[in-house]
Amino acid sequence: MRVLTVNTGSSSVKLRLLGPDDAVLAEHEHDAPGIDIDPVAMGAAIERLGDADVVAHRVVHGGRRRAAARIDAALAEELGALTPLAPLHQPKALAAAAAVKRARADLPAVACFDTAFHAGLPAAAATYAVPVEWRERFALRRYGFHGLSHAYATRRAAGLLRLGDGARIVSCHLGAGASLAAVRDGRSLDTTMGFTPLEGIVMATRSGSVDPGLVLWLVRQGLAPEDVHDALEHQSGLKALAGTPDMREVLARDDDAARLALEVYLHRLAGAAAAMAAALGGLEALVFTGGVGEHASAIRAGAAERLAFLGVALDAASNRDPAGDADLSVRGATVRVAVVAAREDVEMARQARAALGA
Repeated sequence: MRVLTVNTGSSSVKLRLLGPDDAVLAEHEHDAPGIDIDPVAMGAAIERLGDADVVAHRVVHGGRRRAAARIDAALAEELGALTPLAPLHQPKALAAAAAVKRARADLPAVACFDTAFHAGLPAAAATYAVPVEWRERFALRRYGFHGLSHAYATRRAAGLLRLGDGARIVSCHLGAGASLAAVRDGRSLDTTMGFTPLEGIVMATRSGSVDPGLVLWLVRQGLAPEDVHDALEHQSGLKALAGTPDMREVLARDDDAARLALEVYLHRLAGAAAAMAAALGGLEALVFTGGVGEHASAIRAGAAERLAFLGVALDAASNRDPAGDADLSVRGATVRVAVVAAREDVEMARQARAALGA
């Protein structure tokens, strides 16, 4: 079954046509800086890619859904209602789905959710200690994100490292957005992002976790809630610490602000990884993926150094310039380390085939 994957990002839509063996047959990146999607341009791009049997759409928020699902009017309405929880990504994904349907109405369409991988979190990990009335009325819980990436990375790493069943893996998806997941037997047991993608470690422009009292204090000082949200979402993280959201620039510089940004980033990253290991009751593999995870050897080395007490050790030569997916472990290390290229498209294709029973 040939699967067309549609991955909507903040400024573009990435299209890939995968063959039955998940080989990339064709790909195209479609510029889409706003929420609106140009159906004509999308249709032309799809035509150039070639014929497909099904289209798989990445949708950031699926609520409590635990599996991919075929898109129909009822599902589209359900996902639209979740827009307040993912205002930047949800409308764009739905617009892309509508544009593809207009171009190829004959193609069955499947929504693959970033939240689904974490929908089965144990209650201890998913539940916020806030009034039950709030939890029930507003469906407050840790939803988690980057599930497509975490699912693929952990499955790929388990094969690459030849890990046995039940291996305890911490997956680090490090990009502009970043999150960690504690995974065992293909199941997410904990994750760092929560009700929204703001929770967790330091990111490119997101603050990560901050004291909720700090947020309330800022509002009481007269800052508008919308302005506080915008600052935490778009003006914080590496951008606030170093003046740039680009980790490559942070690593290339040697000044106080860049050094502080790197130390804060690694401090939060190592702490989160240790917390994920605690959720698993131990650790057998640490996996890096995403743009920073794949390409920033200094981040991998810095995290491994801070997690040495858990048995993490990577080989400096292997870490310096890995060729694709690679085992970076020191021979005989208690905890294995791997780098895996992010392939959300492969996970989307897998889920789309499952949704159609193929």
